[in-house]
Amino acid sequence: MKYTQIPNDTFQHLVLNAGILVDEFTPADGTIGNLLGATTGGITFNANPTYSDWGEDIDNCPNNTMELKRIDGFDPVMSGTFLTVTGSSLESLVGSATKTSTSGVDKVVPNNELSTTDFKEVWWIGDYSDKNTGATAGFMAIHLLNALNQTSLQITTTKNGKGQLAFEYHGHYSLNAQDTVPFEVYLKAGAV
Repeated sequence: MKYTQIPNDTFQHLVLNAGILVDEFTPADGTIGNLLGATTGGITFNANPTYSDWGEDIDNCPNNTMELKRIDGFDPVMSGTFLTVTGSSLESLVGSATKTSTSGVDKVVPNNELSTTDFKEVWWIGDYSDKNTGATAGFMAIHLLNALNQTSLQITTTKNGKGQLAFEYHGHYSLNAQDTVPFEVYLKAGAV
């Protein structure tokens, strides 16, 4: 059949498994930072651009004329569900919060005001290609800049089950870099 086929190199270009969430990643050498936690159900990322049609109120101008379409901005969102929690991840899940530790007990207190220190870097990294092991493994990575969990703390528990902590990290622009869209995407094919 002429149109029932796939590219010969399909397996070389697949993103595999659920991936991981970390606080730091160096794409040049594949070094990962701290895992934020174990997840369930996979991770979802949406770039969420918003557009303006500058021609929509012009007489005789067709809607969605490409030369008059403008990007207003992006609201990138990385969401999913953690199964594990630590004091640091709990502070991040609350959003604007302060964590203290006394005698091995972490205490997380929500704040009524946001601070720039509440915004964190969040990376999702997934296996990419048929060469995805070792030092030269292929990967796809999404870097969410100035991330804040905007749903704050949510936990769902069930009888005989694991607690699930939903998150929805939004990337944010910065006044110090107003032209920097708050996400980046990296793709590296694996090597033998």
